[in-house]
Formats: sequence, C-alpha cells, structure tokens
Amino acid sequence: MRKRVLITGAAGFLGSHLCYRFVKDGYHVIAMDNLITGDLKNIEALFALEQFEFYHHDVSKFIHVPGPLDYILHFASPASPIDYLKIPIQTLKVGSLGTHNCLGLAKAKGSRILVASTSEVYGDPLVHPQNEDYWGNVNPVGPRGVYDEAKRFQEAITMAYHSFHGVETRIVRIFNTYGPRMRLNDGRALPAFIGQALRGEDLTVFGDGSQTRSFCFVDDLVEGICRLLYSDYVLPVNIGNPDEISLKDFAEEIIKLTGTHQKIVYKPLPKDDPKQRRPDITLAKKLLNWEPKVSRAEGLKITYDYFKSLPKEELYKLPKDFKK
Repeated sequence: MRKRVLITGAAGFLGSHLCYRFVKDGYHVIAMDNLITGDLKNIEALFALEQFEFYHHDVSKFIHVPGPLDYILHFASPASPIDYLKIPIQTLKVGSLGTHNCLGLAKAKGSRILVASTSEVYGDPLVHPQNEDYWGNVNPVGPRGVYDEAKRFQEAITMAYHSFHGVETRIVRIFNTYGPRMRLNDGRALPAFIGQALRGEDLTVFGDGSQTRSFCFVDDLVEGICRLLYSDYVLPVNIGNPDEISLKDFAEEIIKLTGTHQKIVYKPLPKDDPKQRRPDITLAKKLLNWEPKVSRAEGLKITYDYFKSLPKEELYKLPKDFKK
C-alpha cells in the first residue's frame, strides 16, 4: 500500500512542485485546488498516473476525502499582492476556515499536517535577519493585512490543534521562492522583472530599490519542506535562502541575465512593503540538516529558460479577473 498525501493548493506554483515530488517518492497523491489562482497545466502531466487524483474543491468549505491519509500539506492560499489585494475575503477565508477544515480532517484521519506559513508573518521587520523567535511588525488593517493576519491566525490555530487535540502539526515559514511554473503576471519582483525584460519593457522598481529580498530556488524549498514534515518539531521553522540582495541590484542582474538593454524606472513604494527580508536559517540547519544548495545564478538561469519557453501569448496575459 502506498502512503497517501493530500496537497491543497496543488495546482499552484509550490503545490505543483510538491505533487511531483511526492509522486516521485512513491506516494499516492490527492491534489485539491479551486483554481482561483492555480492552473491545471501545472499538474497535467500527472493526470495519467494511477497514483494521482485531483479534486476541484475550495478548502474553505467542508473537506471530505475518502480513505486513509498519512499526511496533509496545506498550501492553498493566494500568495502574491496582486492576488490578495483583489480577493481579500477569499484570502482571509482560506487562511482561517480552510486551515480549520484541514486541521479537522487531520484530526479525523489521524494524519500529520504541515501548513505553509510565510515570512510575511514578520511584516515590515524591525529585527534583521528574521528568526523564528521574532513576533513581527504587522499592520493588521493595512492592504497587506489580509494575507499577513490570515497566516498569523493559521499558525495560531495550528498550534491550538496540536496542544488541545494532539494533532501532529508542522509549520513552515516560507521566504521568497522562485522557479519554473511561477506566473509571469503574479506581481512579484522576479517574474515581473523577467516578463518586462522579455517584452522589451523597462524594469519597474518600487521605492528607491534599496529594499532587500532573499530568493530561494524551489527545489531547495521543497527539500526543506519534506525534511520538516518528517521531523518531530512542531514550532515554526524558516525555510529560505539567506543570500540577500537589494531589488535595484536584482533588477540589474535580470537585465544582465536576459541580455536586454532596458533601463530601470522607479515608482512609489506600496504601503507597508517590507524594507528588509532575510531568513535566519540557523534552526533549519541544526534541526533538519538543511540549507539551500542552488545558487541564485544557477536558479535564475533555469527559471529564465522556463519563461523563454512559454508561448508568446503568455507574456501578454493579464492577471485573472477574480470574482468578488
């Protein structure tokens, strides 16, 4: 009998990579997504496999999955500003009701559950780099609050289910991640820069470009997630790449990578945009014997080749017009 894993948000960027990883590792994978931001093209190669099945379902509603479940990985959530600013209510619901439903399913099935939190729980941090003991600097009523507070609530209810119901829980705090199957139009810096370069547009940097990010290649992130899932640690763990770079320097890297000659244009910094973002991964190194292996130069080359291979119409595809 294969072990069985449920992956929510399975047609999204990270969820799809997890589907491929767990299929490769011999699991029976049950994928679930309401496709509000996900795309079936991300997992279409898996549909022919006997050990893969897909449920088109919103986890904010009651979840029923027949049969046993060994693991649940809860990755359903909008994850970029362009998404959660358009669908704030759905973002809050999937972080609260969706997480509650997944935890209830884990309790009923006796499953171990890993929930995907984010570095955004640290808000615009006053501590740098950010370690797991830092409680954050979040504006709950600002434009990013719907995502930040959904994730903070998610962590709280996950720990409550562990403490009160004895559910086996794991919490991963994910820092900026990139790689194939990202959406060009999701509003985040890396796909935005590459998309602009491929279209021959100037690269847009918000603020003066001094704000920093730390980019982790998706294969490294997936490895860290798997190691945390199989560990015995229940408190949050940062998984990300501590190699920090300013967005201005990053835009210049993309121009060099793509061989284009656009200039950088500057626009006003969005409200509550974090000025610094770098994970302290001391805990992950000690606990999981994990650290990123893929250099930014290597990962960017792979990602750029993926974007170049997309049909031309993808370069000009507008973001989804989400329903209210």
